Amino acid sequence: MSQLTLRDLTVERGGRPVVREVSVDIPAGQVTALLGPNGAGKSTLVLAVGGVLRPRAGSVLLEETDITGRRPERIRQAGVAIVPEGRRLLPDLTVEDNLRVASYALAREQAQAGRTRVLELFPQLTQRLSAPARTLSGGEQQMVVLAQALIGQPRYLLIDELSLGLAPVVVSRLIPVIAAVAESGTGVLLIEQFATVALGLAGHAHIMEGGRIRFSGPARELRDDPALLRSAYLLRGSSDRPAAVPPPPTVIPDLFGPNGP
Repeated sequence: MSQLTLRDLTVERGGRPVVREVSVDIPAGQVTALLGPNGAGKSTLVLAVGGVLRPRAGSVLLEETDITGRRPERIRQAGVAIVPEGRRLLPDLTVEDNLRVASYALAREQAQAGRTRVLELFPQLTQRLSAPARTLSGGEQQMVVLAQALIGQPRYLLIDELSLGLAPVVVSRLIPVIAAVAESGTGVLLIEQFATVALGLAGHAHIMEGGRIRFSGPARELRDDPALLRSAYLLRGSSDRPAAVPPPPTVIPDLFGPNGP
């Protein structure tokens, strides 16, 4: 099976390990969920895969190719795109120009095909192409950063906090897009504060805490057993874990029920 493989990754920030020997498989054409409390190391993991941070140990394998530690633009060219937390746009540029910046390294035909594809996924942006990014709503800004990552039609996409700061009704519009991206063959790693969202999309799930993977298994196990989800968040007993007990996972109204998308 084609997949992006993270194997025994250790990543340091400020001289101390934040990610510790993490292994995660991201299969093509599927959504894989990565859950965990704030400070677990999830964002650091994404930045290491994307080449922004260099792992101290371990490897990132794209199929059989080792892309560990490559420059971000080389990793993107290889087919791995990341959406870091925080909706990082160029606020004074228009939506159109933000998309153009994201496609600068693509051939003209590829850039045009990517632009067409992302506007099909986010038709709302068609009416906002001439608007400065700073004037967009939070939901529209999230659409733009997702469009920037998708314009190169990556083979794998890592999304850090899809729903952060967004109303549930906005999140419900993004869920079908992520599902469609996976159905088109792209492997997606979804980091998400709302367990309902992530587990509703994912086939497989991991829970990360204290820099380590504490649970790995089918997403349905966590969907069907909330007590298991809570216990995975509250595991204790390792010396590298913080003293404070993290809060249980946040949930939002069931967006996958009869009234959901």
